[in-house]
This record gives sequence, structure tokens and C-alpha cells, in this order.
Amino acid sequence: MRRPAVPAADALIGVPRPVLTHGFVTLVDYMGDDNAIVQAARVSYGRGTKSLRDDRGLIRYLLRHRHTTPFEMVEFKFLVRLPIYVARQWIRHRTASVNEYSARYSVVPEEFDLPEPDRIRAQSSRNRQGRGDPLPPEAVARFRGELERLSTESYRAYSEALAAGVARETARLVLPLATYTQWYWKIDLWNLLHFLSLRLDPHAQEEIRRYASELASLAKLVTPIAFEAFEEFQLEGLSLTRREQVAVRALLRGTEVKEACREAGLPLAKEDGTPMRTGEGVEFLEKLARLTGEPTSG
Repeated sequence: MRRPAVPAADALIGVPRPVLTHGFVTLVDYMGDDNAIVQAARVSYGRGTKSLRDDRGLIRYLLRHRHTTPFEMVEFKFLVRLPIYVARQWIRHRTASVNEYSARYSVVPEEFDLPEPDRIRAQSSRNRQGRGDPLPPEAVARFRGELERLSTESYRAYSEALAAGVARETARLVLPLATYTQWYWKIDLWNLLHFLSLRLDPHAQEEIRRYASELASLAKLVTPIAFEAFEEFQLEGLSLTRREQVAVRALLRGTEVKEACREAGLPLAKEDGTPMRTGEGVEFLEKLARLTGEPTSG
């Protein structure tokens, strides 16, 4: 039995795809393709009498109904270079095998992330952990200047500590979160799709979304049918909670949006009458806006 090969993906093995200031995503290797998912589901070797159309329908059925094991038969191995602050978010996904560059064993290169001006924005008024509106140019320039200065000074202190004989594992303490690290990251397709469903979401931090976008492009080359199903059923799909279903039924009866939300127990205003900016009711309105293609007012 020959190893499945996807020429478009093979051409990109070992080719770094740039991300941020000094980062990249590189496809090191992969195992399996769309056919591996089908084989696992049918517990057979070879395509038999099934057509490509049958295979596509089976893959879509498996993903739609969350039959995960066949997707775990496909694996990817990546080499990723990323800032430490992105790595700390990334590593929370505990469903991959990771081997990271060791700053105890090796000297850290002088590379740190310096965000482009449009990546530096004010704190979001809706998302407590995200960015919102643009800042005045002078505030942006001041921050970038301070970040560059502090990163440069930190690396100077690090280098001087090493020269003075301080152990690498201790000297690294002066390096900032903007410093780059790198790791090998091996993951199966199902868990990669779960990672992408969270990290391609608009609520995820912009920097990790850029990395997720590169991972997605590579995964799509290897498993185009599975990725098509993922985009349709998970990435672009909508789920409705029990209360949201109550509200939708009310809307179908002709009830106004505000009243439908009240009937369903989806609050749109605080006790003092101030409109809510977050919460279940606001999220329901956002789903309605996606469905209708236009803003929905409560």
C-alpha cells in the first residue's frame, strides 16, 4: 500500500509561510488525505466500488454528525515560529504533540514582535480581552517606540548576563513576551479543525488568527473535501440554543424582535433600561444579522 500523496501539499513541504514580524508556519509532513478518512469510516482498504461523490457525501455526513475518529486518521506536522505571547494562547490546546525550542539549552536569537501600527488599538468596550477602535497616531508611535526600546535593552541585558557566566536558564528571565520561540506541532485533523474553529473566530486575537489562517490553507490542500465540510458546517454554521429556538419560533409567528427576545428570556437591556452590549440577547441579534445579512435592532 503506497503512502497517499497530494502534489500541491508536497510542493510546500519545508517552505516557510511568513506570519507577523519574524514568524512563520512550515508544513513538515502529513499523513493521509480525504481518502484516509473514508477508509477509516468503512474499515476497508482501497476505494472499492464507491465513487468520489459517495466519498464526499460520507465525509460530509461524518463531520455533520461529529463522528470524530475517521478524521483522526489524518495527521499534520508543522514547524512554527511565533512570539511567546501567541505561544501561551496556542499551548492551551492540549490535543497536539509539541516540542519547543529550549532557551535552557540554546541562546535565544534577537527577534521580537513589533506590531504594525494598525495592530495597536484601544481596549474594546465590548470584549474585555480584545482590541477595539484605532488610537491616535502619536499614541501608537509612542507604544511602538517603547516596545522596540525595551526589547532591545532586554536583549542587551540578556547577552551581558550570558557573557558574565549567568546560566542560560536564568538569563532568559529578562526577555519580554514579544520574543520569538518556535516548536514542532503535530496534530490530527479533527483536533486541528477544532483549533481552527476557535482561532479563526473573529473574537480570537488577531495575531493567532493569522497563524490559524496559514494552518487552514495547508490543511485545505491535503483534505479539500473535509475542509469544505468544516467550513460549511462548523466555521460558517450557526447553532441555536433552546431559548434562541423559542425566539425564532416567535419571529416566525410574526412577533417583533424585541418581544420575541422577551418571550424567550433573552435580555436586551439592563434593569435600568440601558441597552446591553454583551450577553445572550445581544449574541442572538448577531446571529439574526448573519442570517438576514443586515443589522438587527432590538
